[in-house]
Amino acid sequence: MQTLPSPGASTDFDMDDWRSGYRSQPNEYAYEIEDIEGTIPPDLQGTLFRNGPGLLDVGGQPVHHPFDGDGMITAISIGDGKAYFRNRFVRTEGYVKEQAAGKPLYRGVFGTQKPGGPLANAFDLRLKNIANTNVIYWGGKLLALWEAAEPHQLDVTTLETLGLEYLDGVLKPGESFSAHPRIDPSCDRTNQQPCLVNFGVKTGLSSTISIYEFATNGRLAHIHRHNIPGFAFLHDFAITPNYCIFFQNPVSFNPVPYLAGLKGAAECIQFNPKQPTRAIIIPRDGTSPVQTIDLQPCFVFHHANAFETDGKLYLDSVCYQEFPDLKGAENYLEADFSRIPEGQLWRFELDLDQGSSQAQCLLERGCEFPHLNPNHVGRPYRYLYIGVAHQSQGNAPLQAILKRDLDTGKEEIWSFAPRGFAGEPIFVPRPNGTAEDEGWVLGMFYNAASRCTELSILDAQNIEQGPIATLKLNHHVPYGLHGNFTQNLVIKA
Repeated sequence: MQTLPSPGASTDFDMDDWRSGYRSQPNEYAYEIEDIEGTIPPDLQGTLFRNGPGLLDVGGQPVHHPFDGDGMITAISIGDGKAYFRNRFVRTEGYVKEQAAGKPLYRGVFGTQKPGGPLANAFDLRLKNIANTNVIYWGGKLLALWEAAEPHQLDVTTLETLGLEYLDGVLKPGESFSAHPRIDPSCDRTNQQPCLVNFGVKTGLSSTISIYEFATNGRLAHIHRHNIPGFAFLHDFAITPNYCIFFQNPVSFNPVPYLAGLKGAAECIQFNPKQPTRAIIIPRDGTSPVQTIDLQPCFVFHHANAFETDGKLYLDSVCYQEFPDLKGAENYLEADFSRIPEGQLWRFELDLDQGSSQAQCLLERGCEFPHLNPNHVGRPYRYLYIGVAHQSQGNAPLQAILKRDLDTGKEEIWSFAPRGFAGEPIFVPRPNGTAEDEGWVLGMFYNAASRCTELSILDAQNIEQGPIATLKLNHHVPYGLHGNFTQNLVIKA
């Protein structure tokens, strides 16, 4: 079995350029995008919704980590060759209170503390739902997601916050709903129509995983819960027609520094390289036995896809050799990329009959935020799109979009380097297209030269030719996390 290599640093970028993309964006806008290079494809119709931390400070006090920033939704709506932009903060309870107070009132999970030192933070365990990780339109509702609490519902046209959303009573107050739902393109429980599959986890000395499936009308189609031993850091999962697959990372949680007001909760996670990562395979029927299979030690935030073939499960995941924390840096803006391990794409083969696993590294280049044709979620697939570092070795910010042919190993890449910084690519299928890669890849990137954000539209069958259209915003949007494209939903600003 191959082992994960030691981290190294790629230096073909300027740290000040990269840092400038992490400025807060306190303003909210609504306008037609007029500065467009190239031509928007006439059959590209719909809205790209994105979520991420819009404020990197509260009352002038910076956050310790961007994952603690308040969620800001952006919507870029495309129709008839035109494009419209809108952004708006999610008016969570914590956001409203802190904006009124002009100072931090809550501790952040990733290390942001209230003013006043340990005495002001000790034993303050209040959770601030920052709604900053993902956004999805499903069942006629636009939902801003954060994995540790309930979703917030937004007005799909104005992005106005409507309040906490309990999904018609499926969730109880305080219950979590993951920021990484998966859409099964054809589900047995919804008469072969698409269904949204998601989970929530409650963890401690043992963990409970709740799995939900929702029909296209937003109604609950199936729910089941399972207990597993041990602490579980579960950020993402993957599905096939018959299974939900989780990776239980080999980590433990020491609450003492958190309780003492010295660290955020996530800073108290400890990686144990002597323990295996554990695949938890939960049948979607809700009644068949849960199975676990040990894997090589690694840490996983995001899975690309899973599929079943020849009696085995295959899972493609972005793996780190250890928990990718800041390695002692004062804050994220001072991160030393040479000390932080890069993510790499690995394929895991899980033999359920033998209870065994094999692993193969598919992409050594530093990468994150995988995406694919949504019609192939949970099924065998050929093409993957993923954000990557500009250089082929070492850790660095994402500056490029890579297309990987998983059958042949061929790779195509388009880079925004040296002064462009990329995020999650979104694949949008061409209407009535027949080939798996027939469509477009949408990528928001920050242009440090103009200090503004742009949306690039690439032909998914010819990534290397570069953008066929670039939509230039009048301002920057801080680096985001996740989002989704809703076809045929065109909203004018």
